[in-house]
Formats: sequence, structure tokens, C-alpha cells
Amino acid sequence: MTTPVKRLPRRMPGWAKVVAALVLVLVVFFAGLRLSVIPGLKDLFGTETHDRSGPALLKSIQDISRYDAASGNFQVVVDLEKDAKLLPDAIRGTRTLYVGAGTVDAYVDLGKIGENDVKVNGDRTSATLRLPHARLGKPALDPDRSYAVSKQRGLFDRLGDLFSDNPNGEQAVQKLAVRHIGDAAKESELTARAESNTTGMLEGLLRSLGFKEVRVTYGS
Repeated sequence: MTTPVKRLPRRMPGWAKVVAALVLVLVVFFAGLRLSVIPGLKDLFGTETHDRSGPALLKSIQDISRYDAASGNFQVVVDLEKDAKLLPDAIRGTRTLYVGAGTVDAYVDLGKIGENDVKVNGDRTSATLRLPHARLGKPALDPDRSYAVSKQRGLFDRLGDLFSDNPNGEQAVQKLAVRHIGDAAKESELTARAESNTTGMLEGLLRSLGFKEVRVTYGS
């Protein structure tokens, strides 16, 4: 009869012990750094920001003849959800809650005034002006007052962010916020306020030049 020989458990090589100990030390080190349980580590390994941007180049100059007569401040809460067919949200899908704040200017383009749009009497005491209707400028999103409240992403979306050049991009919600702000500006009284302010400005200017009667109208 032969007695089976029991195999002794293999001992971990020395190099493996060193690697395991090093990994353990690094895990504890970075955990302490993240949780701030080791005082002074954050200051020691804190990040520094260096601006190495090149100088700004002037591409073009455009003359502006419009009078910005009113500006509206808007805020919108964007709730954008993207779902995948046949997959639960936990696997594939995103939902972003975003607060967008921005401004829209209303202006009157004085450069479109023609010779026939300005009439002055002989003794230069009365003036009649016909101006184009006020228009709305493009909505401008304020990055300092706009922010994401919450972001929910599925597993595939989280993995995709690891290999993306722009992880957690907010272009979609920003564009949606700009569109909603622009729609709100169209429904507001910004253009009416701009025309009223322009009329007041021109009346004050012409009266200071000696005109006693000033009439301002608007047309297309």
C-alpha cells in the first residue's frame, strides 16, 4: 500500500509579497488622501493649474449700428432623459437635470434708417423718425450661473465616459436651455420695452439739440 503524499501549500514568492504589500500601501494611501483622514496629504499632492494658452488672435472687426435698448435675464430647468429601446435605464440611458441661466438683448438697428425715414421741418424745431421694429439677439448662456443639478447614467454610458474625449458632456442640455430661453424671450415684452427705451433716448437727444417736437414711429 502506498500512502498519498499531501501536497504542501505553495508559498507566495517573495516578489509577489512585495507587490501585494505595495498595492496595499497605495490603496490605503489614496483612500486616506480621498477621505482626508491623513492630515497634510491634500496640501502635499494638491493640483496646480497652469494657463499655457496662446495669445488671442483678432480674426475680424464688424461695425455695429444697433442700439441695445433692453436686456432680459432668464432661467430654465432642463430635464433631459434619453432611453434605449429594450434596455433598462440601469444598463443604458441618461437623465440630466440642468439649470440654465442666460440673457437675451433686444435692439433697434439704426443702420437701416434711410433718408426718407427722417423728416425735419424748415426751422429745425420738429422731427419725425421712422425706425425698424426692435429685434431679439441670440440667447447667451451664463456659465457662472448655469449648472447641472443631477446626472443619472446607465452602466454602458458610464463605461463610455471612460473612453470619451469629453466625459459627462453637457452640450445637449445647454443647447436645449438656450432654445427654451430664446422661446421665452419671444413671448416676453422685450421688443416692446426696447422700442420704448429707444424712443425715450432719441426724444431726449433731439430735444437737447433744440427740437421741440419729436415723433418716433416703428415699421418693418
